[in-house]
Amino acid sequence: MMRVLVTGADGFVGKRLCNYLEDKELDVARAVRQADCTLRNTYTVGSIGPDTNWEIAVKGVDVVVHLAARVHVMEDNTNEPLAEYRCVNVDGTEKLALAAVGAGVRRFIYVSSIKVNGEATFGRAFTASDTPHPVDDYARSKLEAEERLRRIAADTGLEVVIVRPPLVYGPDVKANFLRLLIWVDRGVPFPFPRVANSRSLVALDNLVDLLTLCVTHPQAAGKVLLVSDDEDVSTPELIRRIAGHMGKRVRVVAFPVNLLQGVARLFGKHAVVERLTGSLQLDISDTREALNWRPPVMLDEALRETVTWYQARQ
Repeated sequence: MMRVLVTGADGFVGKRLCNYLEDKELDVARAVRQADCTLRNTYTVGSIGPDTNWEIAVKGVDVVVHLAARVHVMEDNTNEPLAEYRCVNVDGTEKLALAAVGAGVRRFIYVSSIKVNGEATFGRAFTASDTPHPVDDYARSKLEAEERLRRIAADTGLEVVIVRPPLVYGPDVKANFLRLLIWVDRGVPFPFPRVANSRSLVALDNLVDLLTLCVTHPQAAGKVLLVSDDEDVSTPELIRRIAGHMGKRVRVVAFPVNLLQGVARLFGKHAVVERLTGSLQLDISDTREALNWRPPVMLDEALRETVTWYQARQ
């Protein structure tokens, strides 16, 4: 039986991925930062960095799916954020990959970020072959990790698969998407009803379905794969759909976008407004063709499931 090690196995994506893999009758090992007696086959590895000991966790493993990372935060208050990102996302990833090579692991699947491509699209969707244009420290660290993995692959023959998702949503979602759910639920007025942007999202089940396929598909090796729901949506339409599933009425306040962006700059919230009003689209045609893959869950179905989870947790 193929053995798969999932790092960050106790996280938002990791928990669902482990369930998917076990449904496929794969032997799943879970790497977590802190001991968790509720999870089976776990290895507590502590903080991830250049000194992490992966020897026991990678023993007998065929494929590694590396989810664990220092995630992007909107307002990073550390003294040297790039150094902090590099320690976990670059040096930590390299240490795991080299340990995997030493243990005879065949394939290494790295979950990166579409932020490696850039922060926004203007009339043309991002593709896997685009020249990377990371803007912030988190994205730079993700790109550097990808580059380290490519060098290791070239030197050792390790099969590296890189997956770049956009914003992931679904049951147990946190951060920005959870805040959006709360705003809609509380009837907070939205000041951009006429924004005509277009954004790609990826449902949790669509992401883990692709990652599960990457574990075994022979054509995945060496690929950079973009993933989304393959159904882009504007921010106003996304809000309307969420409200519809909640049985809520959307409250809007007409407010010029340029003026809204100016006010946001004054309060240090420009990045938040840019994400709500700007476009970020992914072209996943290369992923579809290379792996003969289609997102199994439609956007509206995934939003309904997310809203159902949100309302149950109240």
